[in-house]
Amino acid sequence: MDQLLALRAFARVVEAGNFTKAADSLRMPKATVSKLVQTLEAHLGVQLLQRTTRRVAVTPDGAAYYEKTARVVRELEDIDATFSAARLRPRGHLRVDLGSSVASHLLVPALPDFLARYPEIRIDLGVSDREIDLIGDNVDCVIRGGALADLGLVSRTIGRATWITCATPGYLERRGTPKRPQDLETDHLVVNYVSGRTGRVLPMRFQDRQRVIGLDMRYVVGVNESNAHFAAGLAGLGVIQTFSFLARAAVDRGELVPVLARFQPKPYALHLAYPPNRHVNNRLRVFIDWAAESFARLTA
Repeated sequence: MDQLLALRAFARVVEAGNFTKAADSLRMPKATVSKLVQTLEAHLGVQLLQRTTRRVAVTPDGAAYYEKTARVVRELEDIDATFSAARLRPRGHLRVDLGSSVASHLLVPALPDFLARYPEIRIDLGVSDREIDLIGDNVDCVIRGGALADLGLVSRTIGRATWITCATPGYLERRGTPKRPQDLETDHLVVNYVSGRTGRVLPMRFQDRQRVIGLDMRYVVGVNESNAHFAAGLAGLGVIQTFSFLARAAVDRGELVPVLARFQPKPYALHLAYPPNRHVNNRLRVFIDWAAESFARLTA
């Protein structure tokens, strides 16, 4: 029995929650992963996993075994990576998940630089404004903004995006220019962003000196995807609050006009995060460092 391979297969099944996703992430047939785990169970003389038609549950013995062996597997991978990194350029497959506006306006335009530096890395981008299961979906890292929903992730702040509240010149001619945030509650139409994860409307936020003002207003249009949310503001449907990097070009062309500039909230932190039990291989390490360098410059 190749015990190290069996340990890696067992650990990935525990992390992914089923054999299919574990096999996909290991690039092995499902039957091979199942056989490796069965062989490991026979070797130990205990049942590690309880299998049903729908899911896999970890037995108490399996949980204890995973806790002790996962660290060993990671340490061995770190040792291998240390020696191979000295002689090999970063290479292989990297899976990154991020929101649509960050992908369209920050990451994708900068990717030619990354791929020129590391031509042997292949990147798959999962682009949406929804939360995902990093382990189950076999994703190496995510780029997210604000407070992380999963506090168990290892994260690094890679940039701070400033906010802008704006509307089209035509809209402001019809409705007037708001002088204070509260004007939006009475005299204006608002395009709100709706969380793709919770379905809740995210209130517009403003700041007057040290006082934070949150306005949960009745809105004319709600959108749960950031590029479409911006497009709704550009179409003159109402006032929007969005990231400066998203609106900068439209403001420069005169298609959008900033309002309430002195009330804008503090910048929005952008994080790159990955699971604590995910081995930080050479390709992920160089991507993290490159993203921190690029996003700090692009969001400044």
